[in-house]
Amino acid sequence: MDAAALLYGLPRPDVAAAPRGATQTSPLIPGSSALETIADAAVGEAVVLAPPGTLERDAVLAHALRALRPGGRLTALAAKDKGGARLRKVLEAFGCKVDETSRRHHRICACARPDAPTGLDTAIAAGAARLDPSLDLWTQPGVFSWDRIDPGTALLLKQLPAMQGRGADLGCGIGLLGGKVLDAASVSSLILADLDRRAVDAARRNVVDPRAVFAWADVRQPGALPSDLDFVVMNPPFHAAGAEDQSLGAGFVAAAAGALKRGGRCWLVANRHLPYEAPLRADFAAVSLLAESDGYKVYEARR
Repeated sequence: MDAAALLYGLPRPDVAAAPRGATQTSPLIPGSSALETIADAAVGEAVVLAPPGTLERDAVLAHALRALRPGGRLTALAAKDKGGARLRKVLEAFGCKVDETSRRHHRICACARPDAPTGLDTAIAAGAARLDPSLDLWTQPGVFSWDRIDPGTALLLKQLPAMQGRGADLGCGIGLLGGKVLDAASVSSLILADLDRRAVDAARRNVVDPRAVFAWADVRQPGALPSDLDFVVMNPPFHAAGAEDQSLGAGFVAAAAGALKRGGRCWLVANRHLPYEAPLRADFAAVSLLAESDGYKVYEARR
């Protein structure tokens, strides 16, 4: 894919301006283009809000440099406490000469793409999708719990009965929970939905079942889900841009309630400190605490 300029993420406009007409390439923005599909040396400018994870960050910066024409301008930024202090060193390792500034608690690194950057292929490979031998699942750095089974999901799996009818796995990740739900022959269909395109791509490879339907979507948005499901399972996120945001879980609770028909059931796992009891009781007719262990709690709620 060709583009005049590319943008990765949504930087604050008072920190870094987005290039006019830039192609959005963040996998966390449904409908955006995939950064890896931007052709080599195709763009003249790139602005990257760098993600905090080391492998993910380095791969994104390497892809941005790969997509830039020699001499094309890269602006990479991150909050100082979210990896911003390391950006300059990463870019210099790729062979860039970096001008660094600070603004509104962010580090901002500007550089031109060198004629012959070094180490791009290695960084891209380290951040790419792969089959994890310990999980025996496809995964990718940057996806939630990408290299291990999340203990909350493991606790939820122990509590789930065999599902029946039409359901959804909200925030499906790489499909671990959804795949187990589909072990029940009584499940007629299952929507696996996630905000992260990479997670949905991995889930498609991991859950090979004709009853599975995959959705790259923000489930909190109107119309993202049907309104006649029999069940929902979920391990809602509670971080956005690296900071805790408890409203995310409340939004998932509301989305689940809106997707379920009367009498439908939701199974939710959350960290013990998260106050989801109030939104659950506001949106559901009955709420039961099924388990509490190792810092997590599992609820069953009936619409």
